[in-house]
Formats: sequence, C-alpha cells, structure tokens
Amino acid sequence: MSLPRQLRGESDFEQLPEDVPVSANVADAEERRGFSVYYTFVIEVKAKGGSKYFIYRRYSQFLTLHTKLEEMYGPERGIAPYICPLPVLPGKVYVGNKKEIAETRIPLLNSYMKGLLNSPVWLLLDEDLRIFFHQTAYDSERVPHALRRLRPQTRRIKRNSQHTSDMDKPRAEALFDFKGSTDLELNFKTGDLIYLLSRVNREWLEGTVRNMTGIFPHSFVRIIKDLPEEKNPVSFLRCYFHDDDQCQIRDISLEEDVGKRPSYNELLDLIRKQFTGIEVALNLRDAEGELIRLQDNSDMELLIAQGKGSPRVGNFFPWELHVTRVGDLEVYATGQ
Repeated sequence: MSLPRQLRGESDFEQLPEDVPVSANVADAEERRGFSVYYTFVIEVKAKGGSKYFIYRRYSQFLTLHTKLEEMYGPERGIAPYICPLPVLPGKVYVGNKKEIAETRIPLLNSYMKGLLNSPVWLLLDEDLRIFFHQTAYDSERVPHALRRLRPQTRRIKRNSQHTSDMDKPRAEALFDFKGSTDLELNFKTGDLIYLLSRVNREWLEGTVRNMTGIFPHSFVRIIKDLPEEKNPVSFLRCYFHDDDQCQIRDISLEEDVGKRPSYNELLDLIRKQFTGIEVALNLRDAEGELIRLQDNSDMELLIAQGKGSPRVGNFFPWELHVTRVGDLEVYATGQ
C-alpha cells in the first residue's frame, strides 16, 4: 500500500485554510505552580497565512494528542486508508529534576512537531491536531516570562494608522544608554523613545526603537504610558481549617484549570506548604455534614465527585477541602 501524498510541493497545500499551522518551535519552558511544580512549553506557531502566535502546552497535552492520533492513524491501530507513520514523541520520565527534564525535551518536541506538521493533508485537518495548535483566549492573554529561544526581531510594532496615534501607544523614555549582551536585547541611547510591546517579567520589558525589537531592563527607562494591566488567569481552591472550635476559610490561588484532578500526594504537599509547622490531615464533608478523612487516591475520587453537582461561581474548583490537625480526632463523628 502506498503512503498518502505529502503536502509539501502538492497542490493540496494551496487549498488548506490560512489558519492551518505549518511550523512550530518551543521558545521556552516556564515553571508553573499548581498542585505541584510543572513546566509549560511556550510554543511559537506559524500558520499557512503567515500569522505567528504563542501557545502554552504541557507535556501531558502532547501525550494526549499523540495517543489520539495513534488510535486514529497509527500503523498499529489506524483505520485504512487513513494510516501514516507518526513521529516519535519523547517518553514519560518519572524520576529526575523537572527543570532538566523540560530542557531536555525541547529539541525532541521540536523534532516531533516538525514531523507532525509535515504529515498528509488529511492529518493536518484533524480536529484534535488543530485544537492543539489553536491559540485560545487563555494563550493570547499570557506573556512569555522570557524569550530565550526566539529569533531576534520576531515582532514589529504596527505603524501609525488612522485609528491609532503614537500618543495612544504604551511607550517609555530611555534614562540611560543600554547595550545588550545578546541578540535578544534591545540597544538604545539616553532620550530614545521606546514603544512597549510586553512585560517579560518584573525586571524586563519588550519594546521597539528604530525598527529594532528586543528586551531591556525596566530600570533603564521612564514609563510615559504603561502597558495595560496583565490578566493572570488563576483558579482558587476553597479550604476550611478546623482548629480549636474555630473554622478559618482560606482561598488558595493556583495556576491550574478547575478541571484538574490532583492526586492525594499532590494535594497533601500543597496544603502542607500552606500550613507550615502543622501536621495536617485532609478531609471532605459528607451529605450529613460530617468530616471524613482522606487517605489515598480512592478517597480523592469521592472528594472530586462531591463537586460535580455543585459548580462554584467564578474560577473556583467545584469541590471544597476541609483541613484538620492529624491528632485532632474530636472533629469526627463517633457514632455515640
């Protein structure tokens, strides 16, 4: 059986929608803190129509996509005639430094995405693949913490239009000369007017001057018109701490989707960090109002199932957690 025709050099490519991704590269790996520390890959995607944008994906999302593609198109389980060889996805790593694992995965994921985007036309139009590379509203609101692997001058500030004047653009005045030490850093002189593009982090900004784009220290400029306030999407876990006949409410902020299902150990580690110096126990409250201690992942299923029928307003997890001291057994019903 001959393999399906490839896109490159075929007329089929010209018939693809303009928003179909044609290349993708990891620009950075960012540390995020949810129920545990994890890394998100910042990916610069280029579409057929020439547009470029960032998406943020975890390794688990790569794995989910690959599993779906294997089931649909892989040589082992795919359905003819829609079968093709898929690129190799780097495997799971269970032991090691998370930062080092993420850094090691970057070239492997780049190779994987290159192979994936050189697939037959029908695979490029697969719904799961297109959703993976689509820039969501959440992606568009985020700003990379750094730009370590991006090509220099990947962004240009738009020229004046009838709708936007220079006075409306975020901008800053250079207080000192700055000469960057890498190609990613912007060079400017005292008095230069720099148009701001984004906040890289607390100490660095991204901007453009004389058609050159790069990053530079915040302390070297005076802000004339600041960038809009960033929206940092976070979720909240409502936690009740029962101690000395009192109940304190604490809302814990997390960089997690409210649909995330943490393991027992992830949740226990998180709560221990919130209540330092206290040996804590995790609990759920049953329909009768009694506390039930959680001890393993099977108990977590009960906790999460509890919230399915009661979605919380706003960006809160639909289930709630009750925390007690390990040695405090008086909070539990004795049946007497």
